[in-house]
Amino acid sequence: MEQEKTLLQQIREKELEYAGKIEAVKIETDAAIVAAENDAESLLCTADSTGKTESEQLYWQEKGKIEVEIDTLKREAAAARENAAMRGEKNLPRAITTITSSVNME
Repeated sequence: MEQEKTLLQQIREKELEYAGKIEAVKIETDAAIVAAENDAESLLCTADSTGKTESEQLYWQEKGKIEVEIDTLKREAAAARENAAMRGEKNLPRAITTITSSVNME
């Protein structure tokens, strides 16, 4: 016949049972933390890589736009220079006449 366990023995068994459960939960939690840290590291690496790729794409895209704008400004400047040269050539005979008549009157 089994002897009845004393109250102290019953409490001790429950303590051991709960200690085992707590240890199991602790191991499970530690594993979840490690997995979360690994996931976070992976996300950071992915985000860093994606950020670098996107920033490089943006850089080249904007550089292309700037080069187009520079070409446009160069063409406009060349056209303005040609226009000024044509106006100067057009007004050259009148300028020569004005200057020579001014010098001759002195």
